[in-house]
Amino acid sequence: MKIGILGGGGWGTTLALLLDSRDHEVRLWVYEADETERMRRTRENTTFLPGVRIPDRILITNSQSEAVRNAEAIVIATPSRVVRDVARKLLEDAGPELKGIQAIVSGSKGLEPKTLLRMSEVLAQVLPERSRSSLVVLTGPSHAEEVSRRVPTAVVAASSDPASAGLVQEAFSTEWFRVYTNDDVAGVEIAAALKNVVAIAAGICDGLGFGDSTKGALLTRGLVEIARLGEALGARPATFSGLAGMGDLIATAMSRHSRNRRLGEAIGKGMKLEEALAASKMVVEGVGTAHAAVDLSRRHGVELPIAEQVRAILFEGKSATAAIRELLTRDLKAEPRALTRR
Repeated sequence: MKIGILGGGGWGTTLALLLDSRDHEVRLWVYEADETERMRRTRENTTFLPGVRIPDRILITNSQSEAVRNAEAIVIATPSRVVRDVARKLLEDAGPELKGIQAIVSGSKGLEPKTLLRMSEVLAQVLPERSRSSLVVLTGPSHAEEVSRRVPTAVVAASSDPASAGLVQEAFSTEWFRVYTNDDVAGVEIAAALKNVVAIAAGICDGLGFGDSTKGALLTRGLVEIARLGEALGARPATFSGLAGMGDLIATAMSRHSRNRRLGEAIGKGMKLEEALAASKMVVEGVGTAHAAVDLSRRHGVELPIAEQVRAILFEGKSATAAIRELLTRDLKAEPRALTRR
């Protein structure tokens, strides 16, 4: 297939390498002109994936139009805050009907700040109605630093259309990258977005010097929160026990590669949010999602105690120790019989 990838960060570059290994014709769009030229010259994404060679046959371009020209599939792997703008430009470049494009893959994780929409909802608003069935969400426990080096990984391709999900499953699967299909788009996207918030909380615990017992409790209760909001939006409970839910949460909250966990750790050690963000080369999606998730939960009457405290720490100057104390001194309850009950 001819595949255009929009977004030359760590994940976009990794997906380009993955798809090239399957002999697809890959074009990678990089936003910054100087970064584009550097990657062309060195055949390496030194900013996000140092030491990983980009094959010569992958075309690296600063032109989004060139990246999507005659493409049969498009992958959007940009920060969530710019997905709408990138999709609008895609319509300009590929034509209002997006003819010839069999799948539009969302590899971005988060909620749009003002609208609180999931990424597939943003794309559905922008793209023509006939293209909406071709939307596929690719998500799950997958770090670019590992997948680019062919570390065994399993993810989910979620779509309301089984044929579109199956096409992406076939196109992306390799001996080290296994793709499962799923039709619970809302569930996998809510899991993908909110796990970043819980990962920040996990990092804060690390920064405060807490132990495995603390983190085990945090992740368990965090998963309950994620599932609770997901169900309110129509997701299936089982999704949150799978790769997109439990799997991605564990990987993100525990990994040395996780930018969200690292930011949380810096905050737990006393660093200000602005300083922690400046120290990160990559966009830390959980920061904006903490705001959006709490707003979305209030809209639907859902309680998210951990996300509430993360937002208060990041944006309201609340001390991390005070936030932990509040979580531990909430009204005592029985543990739920089912994952999503309070």
